[in-house]
Amino acid sequence: MIKSFLNIFKVPELRNKVLFTFFMLLIYRIGYHVTLPGVDQTSFQAMDKASQEDKDSSAAGRLANYVSLFSGGNLSQSTIFSLGIMPYISSSIIFQLLQTVLPSLEKLTKEGETGRKKIQEWSRYATVPLCIIQAIFLLSWMQSSNNSNQPMILPMFQRHYALSFWLVGLMGLVSGSIFLMWLGEQIDEYGLGNGVSLIILAGIVARMPHAIGMLYQQTSRTGQSSGVEQITPAKILFLIACFIFVVAGSILITQAQRRIPIQQAKQTRGRRVYGGQRQYLPLRVNHGGVMPIIFAQSLMLIPTVVLGWLAKNLPDGSFAAFIRWLNGQLSAGFFLNMLFEAILIYFFAYFWTTVQFQPKEMANQLRDYGSFIPGLRPGKRTADYLEKVMMRITYVGAAFLCVIAVVPIAVAHNLQINMQITSFLGGTGLLIVVSVALDMIQRIEANLLMRNYGGFLSGSNTGGKGKRMKGRQY
Repeated sequence: MIKSFLNIFKVPELRNKVLFTFFMLLIYRIGYHVTLPGVDQTSFQAMDKASQEDKDSSAAGRLANYVSLFSGGNLSQSTIFSLGIMPYISSSIIFQLLQTVLPSLEKLTKEGETGRKKIQEWSRYATVPLCIIQAIFLLSWMQSSNNSNQPMILPMFQRHYALSFWLVGLMGLVSGSIFLMWLGEQIDEYGLGNGVSLIILAGIVARMPHAIGMLYQQTSRTGQSSGVEQITPAKILFLIACFIFVVAGSILITQAQRRIPIQQAKQTRGRRVYGGQRQYLPLRVNHGGVMPIIFAQSLMLIPTVVLGWLAKNLPDGSFAAFIRWLNGQLSAGFFLNMLFEAILIYFFAYFWTTVQFQPKEMANQLRDYGSFIPGLRPGKRTADYLEKVMMRITYVGAAFLCVIAVVPIAVAHNLQINMQITSFLGGTGLLIVVSVALDMIQRIEANLLMRNYGGFLSGSNTGGKGKRMKGRQY
């Protein structure tokens, strides 16, 4: 492993890509601490610390944590990167869904690299209005908090420079989000890996020291004296075992494939016979990735917000009592919440697979390239078979996503552990970290093996250029 890591710096091209990616992420982390002008950071941090325990239980707080986790930004700090990369991701998802609805976009995707670049350009343009809308909501929330005991806007900007605060705030938030989009594209072009995914990964990993500090505080006497239940050594061992098990399962399900045998037709040209090779068509078990969990958890926040508002404003009575009971059962960690979330994950897993997986187009491509599945005719029979296989393996992938989504909530609720600690036991963040880390390792592995160096996943390691690895053909 150490030799494989040192081999990265022996290849100039690979070394430059890794260093460029590292410095781009370093710029992102530096800009992460550049605050917006006109905001009282002390009051902002005090309010965030005071409402930390309520954040894990309230729907609005869980939405803020969830958006912050997925965007690579932070809604609990007033920085220029508060919106993160979320507007660009939202724009990309919108255009991805529109490709199945609008025939013009669907035709554009079939044009190859040219069409893909055109759609990506439109996604960039659509990011700007999304940034402006989200920035307006965030600044409005900051301004509305001035009526509380801890106003977040400085009095000078609130009274005399309100317009300046809005203009500077909008420009700062929009520019920060657009800069992150540009930063991700630079990593795509000159670095190693997917830039947007690496920015999200950096934001998630940066939370780990804070979570470890909270765990230490809750295991020490400080956490016990502050009114929080102390974590026993048995609970710590259970958390470590859960973390190892979930990470291993995440790697397994991310890499899991159903390999469909593909036979290439033989072609006779003169006295020579070409083709006839047997290959495999890999179908991912978790084809939807993290998208089903994202959609399910986002949708589950809507009834929680509505029922919470009704529970506070309805007069006392049998209907109000039922609403309060239903609101409690739909809270994080309760049975109904986990049941409905699992149902939504299954629904969106099949929905996203239906949107992304096109069996008819895949069957036509196999037929055009002179390949076929043994025992099946090219065309409709092949498409029906591919769709049937994908529906079956999606059931298994959705079941694993349900486990991943439920584990951190159940552990936090039953063991009385902060949700920010148990969030590393599963959920969207863990799947993103595992998938991005695997993609990065595979890219480095491919670059090393291409230059006859031993990689991280290979069975042997040569450590020298020009030497062939034993047991592997080139």
